[in-house]
Amino acid sequence: MLSIRLAFKNLLGAGLRTWLNAFVLSLAFVMIVFQMGFIEGWNVQAKQDTTDWEVGGGEYWQKSYDPYDILSLNDAHSPVPAEMTGLCSQGKAAPILVTQAAIFPGGRMKNILLKGIDPGQKAVRLPSAALASDTAGETPAIIGTRMMAVTGLKKGDMVTLRWRDANGTFDAREIRIADVFHSSVPSIDNNQVWISLPVLQKMTEMPGNATYIVLPKEQTTTPPVMPGWIYRDHNFLFQDIDIIIKEKSIAGVVIYLLLLSLALLAVFDTQVLSIFRREKEIGTYIALGMTRWQVVRLFTLEGAMNSILSLFLAALWGTPLLWMLARNGYALPKGTEGYGLTIAEKIFPTYSIAMVFSMALIVMITTTIVSFIPSRKIAGMKPTEALRGKSL
Repeated sequence: MLSIRLAFKNLLGAGLRTWLNAFVLSLAFVMIVFQMGFIEGWNVQAKQDTTDWEVGGGEYWQKSYDPYDILSLNDAHSPVPAEMTGLCSQGKAAPILVTQAAIFPGGRMKNILLKGIDPGQKAVRLPSAALASDTAGETPAIIGTRMMAVTGLKKGDMVTLRWRDANGTFDAREIRIADVFHSSVPSIDNNQVWISLPVLQKMTEMPGNATYIVLPKEQTTTPPVMPGWIYRDHNFLFQDIDIIIKEKSIAGVVIYLLLLSLALLAVFDTQVLSIFRREKEIGTYIALGMTRWQVVRLFTLEGAMNSILSLFLAALWGTPLLWMLARNGYALPKGTEGYGLTIAEKIFPTYSIAMVFSMALIVMITTTIVSFIPSRKIAGMKPTEALRGKSL
């Protein structure tokens, strides 16, 4: 207890030097917590947006369907199973038919994925209700803002669509862009045009067929096994997001180490300078009966208390800052939509008690170790030479 009181008194006696070290440590601590919260917030938002806009409570894939193999689409369709017709008719589940097609905006040809979805579905947030308005024989379609930027199409425009039916026959018609939606999920937007499912089934001569079925978000029971269809849960559907977040987390460790190393370097330099300038004080402690390792412990405690002061400072200025960012979000630079990642315009950092306490523990442990390393030299000092200030 005496060592703790003495260490605390000596630390405060150092004045500005102590508070500068504490501030540098608090800065590193807050920046690391913010970055960890930013990545976790991105993870939570990406999965939530993907759930809302694309995957719902999970999906059934036709056994031949592979979203990364465009050639599989020719065979990746089957009649909607009887077990799903009830949910589909209520709009709770959304059967989706996918086929290859091409559009000709401004006289240029662009290959696309043509997707059919029920206008009355409620499984995902796509504005499919706009597909129900069939004005003067026109075929309404919806596209995303990314597709709009690439093609130059906007709401109300007409464009020629060409496709091939189940028999291999090419056909074409004019479609009208009924709506343009904005989503942070690029996998429902890039190079895709959405039209009404019954219309697409008729166009491709695939009555009652679908490529995959999106289940309702409130799905709680284990989906039944259906021949010819494979159930994909969130663990499978979120694999791409999990891989991206994991890679970003690993890259973030490098930044954590750099920030923490710079802060610890200040503590290390301070400890070395303190031992050099306080040789007579060290000699006095030993002459008064303290063992060398007791003096080492005293100086180590002084350095370790820098972490306690830094956490105190971080709580004073970091807590309101992190709270404000978590509430208002962190706006990303324009152009992030073109990265092909599920990432919102604003990321709302997500912090957890475990995250903050684990980071605080790391700061305290590393600061103690860094303080102990230069303090070991005290164990080799001779009291007489230390009193004269000539031991180093």
